[in-house]
Amino acid sequence: MTPLPLTNAILLIGHPNVGKSVLFHRLTGAYVNVSNYPGTTVEVTRASARFDPQAALLDTPGVLALPSRSDDERATMRALLNEPSRCLVQVGDAKNLRRTRTLTALLADLGIPMVLALNMHDEATARGVTVDVDGLAEELAIPVLTTVATGGEGIGELAGSIARATTAAPLLRYDPDLETDIAALAAAIAENAPHPVLAARGLAILYLGADSEVESWLRERAGDRYADLAALREQARARADGDLPTLLARERTVAADALAVSVARRTVHSSPLLAQRVGQAVVHPLWGIPILLTVLYAVYLFVGVFGATTLVGLFEEKLFNGILNPGFSALVEHWFGNGWFSELLVGQYGLWTMGMTYALALIFPIVTTFFIAFGILEDSGYLPRLSVIANRLFAMIGLNGRAVLPMVLGLGCVTMATLTTRILHSPRERLITVFLLALAIPCSAQLGVVLGMLGGVSFKALLVWALAMIGILLLSGFLASKLIPGRRIPLVTELPPMRLPIIGNVVKKTVGRLKWYLLEVIPLFLIGTLLMFVLDKTGALPAIIEAGEPLVTGWLGLPKEASAAFVMGFLRRDFGATGLFVMADALTPVQAVVGMITITLFIPCFASLLMMIKERGARTAALMVIIIVPFAFFVGGLFNLILRALW
Repeated sequence: MTPLPLTNAILLIGHPNVGKSVLFHRLTGAYVNVSNYPGTTVEVTRASARFDPQAALLDTPGVLALPSRSDDERATMRALLNEPSRCLVQVGDAKNLRRTRTLTALLADLGIPMVLALNMHDEATARGVTVDVDGLAEELAIPVLTTVATGGEGIGELAGSIARATTAAPLLRYDPDLETDIAALAAAIAENAPHPVLAARGLAILYLGADSEVESWLRERAGDRYADLAALREQARARADGDLPTLLARERTVAADALAVSVARRTVHSSPLLAQRVGQAVVHPLWGIPILLTVLYAVYLFVGVFGATTLVGLFEEKLFNGILNPGFSALVEHWFGNGWFSELLVGQYGLWTMGMTYALALIFPIVTTFFIAFGILEDSGYLPRLSVIANRLFAMIGLNGRAVLPMVLGLGCVTMATLTTRILHSPRERLITVFLLALAIPCSAQLGVVLGMLGGVSFKALLVWALAMIGILLLSGFLASKLIPGRRIPLVTELPPMRLPIIGNVVKKTVGRLKWYLLEVIPLFLIGTLLMFVLDKTGALPAIIEAGEPLVTGWLGLPKEASAAFVMGFLRRDFGATGLFVMADALTPVQAVVGMITITLFIPCFASLLMMIKERGARTAALMVIIIVPFAFFVGGLFNLILRALW
């Protein structure tokens, strides 16, 4: 592959949920996870641009504001500092020009050629918002255009305008004292730590605003001369009439307000749009909870009843047990006889009869329906509203409602949800959320098994499990918030508009997630089955079952064969849950609930453990595992005692 020129990167930058990732897909053909809630992109994604194969287009995480404060904002700032940028494309929300212009004011001072794409133009028009695009372009001295990324409108014009990107005219001058300090610091940066692309004035403003990434870059670049820069910042702080970062941000906001008023108009509608009324209703203090319960019940009917009962019945009983397994077993026995190799393939712990049957007949129909339901909820804009609904509840555990987004993502994949904890604003919040993800959030495959098994027992059984998980989540979070020092940060999040889910998005995400399932989960199921086969043939599995009998049969009240499910759970929790699922006919309702509570709280899957190590370090990850495993069995035993007394 031919190396890209030194300054040939094009950065997409904007607030969360303004459509950067959709534009990225339109401009490159590369697909990234596109969701109607903030925090989807937590790392920089790059691909060659369709309109210029020699240019690298970068999709950066959404920024609530600059200077950077959260990990996703810091990732965007690192891209600005370290990428060999030709220009940047600011993606803004056409409905909210004021907020868009606040970011433009700072980007303009960085001195990079840029283009402004006002996305979601269709939604702005529907709300009666009109923007004088020509006037705005003249005011900023850069190309400005409107786009509808989801419909492909304006994409060709955007691709063409990138070649005409120009440096934006400054939007504001700060007050005289601030301008004096900015000028002095900019001169020092230009002399001691010049940036090959970014203007010294913009770096000075970010440094005065306490951007940690800019500070680290300047410290490294300036070396021994960094002390001169730090001294100038301290002098500016001493002279400032208040908190310096706040003063800078306030003046940018005032300038953005003035410009927004001059180029944007809003037509008064007689009543809100239906989407607005729905969006207001789902976060309403009175109606929000009933709507949430209705949504959860609908998911239960679709995943737990249709997916885990109807589809699993068709796949397991009709297809696998009725056709595929007997045929494959007969073929194997014909070719290989009744020896150990045949048993490896089609025996009790056979790669086909256990590994592939578990993965394809039991789990695949369940995760497919779950991925469809999850995709509909995230594309509709409902999921971010859960952060508002959950904010008051999460205050009990030292978090704000924004933490609900990684937890909801964890219902899809705990591994990726652990990565998205970077959208949270403090190390304390991230640590608590990672712990709760590892402890009490079931991934899609495991959740599907739970819905299927307990839904088949009774709705009461499923409700007990759900209330247990919520109670344990809140109690564990409360204790963690008391033990981990720090303070709770108030909720500041973006609420995207409610909309009808885009079928193409839902299909793409479902297919992508099913591809992940087939490529990652099936090999692990086969490895787990092989491990069970080896343990069984060496006599280790019976020994483990016997050794675990006092704990499993005595404390948890489960059949001794359930020990095998916990052995499988060390590889993947959903594999262990499936081991209990196939025992469903032999379990009482109490045993089914106790088993699923214990396996849900059990050790996180291997991939999640690796992500925990990456994000929090090996020591922290090991400490979490040491806490989680005995806690899971302790809680399972308690519920065994309680449910036997009350059921």
